[in-house]
Amino acid sequence: MSEARGGRSAQLKHTGLRPGWTTGACATAAATAAYTALLSGDFPDPVTITLPRGQATAFALAVEELTEGRATAGVVKDAGDDPDVTHGALVRATIRRLPTGSGVVFKAGPGVGTVTLPGLPLDVGEPAVNPVPRQMIRDHIARVAAAHRGTGDVEVTVSVDHGEEIARSTWNPRLGILGGLSILGTTGIVVPYSCSAWIDSIRRGVDVARAAGHTHVAGCTGSTSEKTVVAEYGLPEIALLDMGDFAGAVLKYVRRHPTDRLTICGGFAKLSKLAAGHLDLHSARSQVDKPFLAELARRGGADEALAAEVAAANTGLAALQLCQARGVPLGDLVAVAARDEALSVLRGAPVAVDVICIDRAGTVVGRGSVRRPAARPG
Repeated sequence: MSEARGGRSAQLKHTGLRPGWTTGACATAAATAAYTALLSGDFPDPVTITLPRGQATAFALAVEELTEGRATAGVVKDAGDDPDVTHGALVRATIRRLPTGSGVVFKAGPGVGTVTLPGLPLDVGEPAVNPVPRQMIRDHIARVAAAHRGTGDVEVTVSVDHGEEIARSTWNPRLGILGGLSILGTTGIVVPYSCSAWIDSIRRGVDVARAAGHTHVAGCTGSTSEKTVVAEYGLPEIALLDMGDFAGAVLKYVRRHPTDRLTICGGFAKLSKLAAGHLDLHSARSQVDKPFLAELARRGGADEALAAEVAAANTGLAALQLCQARGVPLGDLVAVAARDEALSVLRGAPVAVDVICIDRAGTVVGRGSVRRPAARPG
């Protein structure tokens, strides 16, 4: 059996669902087109950008506006077969020249939120354009500048038509992102979400890995955790399971079809849900339990003042950062609790489990070392 038939890419194909594009990819395409027009006088349509994994993708323009010293382009987001609330939203980017040496400055336009609380990967007061989309936009601004003799010093204002209204259907208001949506995405691609199709793809991924003779597989919540596992263990693609939010699906199938070892790797906040006993990690069906994190922190040596801060934290990441600053190993405590919860779901199946928690940048923030199931009595 060819290894090309296994792994994350094979799982995506197996679902039969059409992928889409993130708001970050749309904003990058709009910014690229707008800056090209500002320097050359013409909008490229379609405009082609390069996604973080090297895939070249073309986007049609829905808006083209060019005036003295300013250009705006807009792209309609296509979320593919994913039931994304931003599907069909018009994402605009307006580019304005800045003095030499200013770099790329981001502004929130109508429909894009502003960060008002700590615990997110952006400082308070910043527009809610996440780090990877920011880097994508910076990279493409630099390419356009090099091609058209620009300086690359620009103000990029990202906006989303009706974004403030759409954001009411998201968790942004609770997270302190006010005024609109976040511009998101780490790969540029929206993975279509279907419970039955995705769980079936996980099962096929386990089957293919086992048939190819792989005894160590890894359930990953996304592309960043996938990279972490490859860096840690050198696993081939065929041994990588795109678990997404379906931790329970991985554990229950591996219970019936064991592998010698299972590594679970994902973001700290998601895996804190598994640690608390949730098997579906989707934000619509489970939330980070801050009181649970506070109790774990107490076990790790936190005093009552710190435990209270953890319980009141805005996000799981904020809780983690509070503990890191005080020397309390909350990341390890969550990883160990998640590992033990996984072993309980496996019900004695002969599978050794370890857990790795990462932050948004892919830095390992917690480990639950390999543990084998307890021997069955008799």
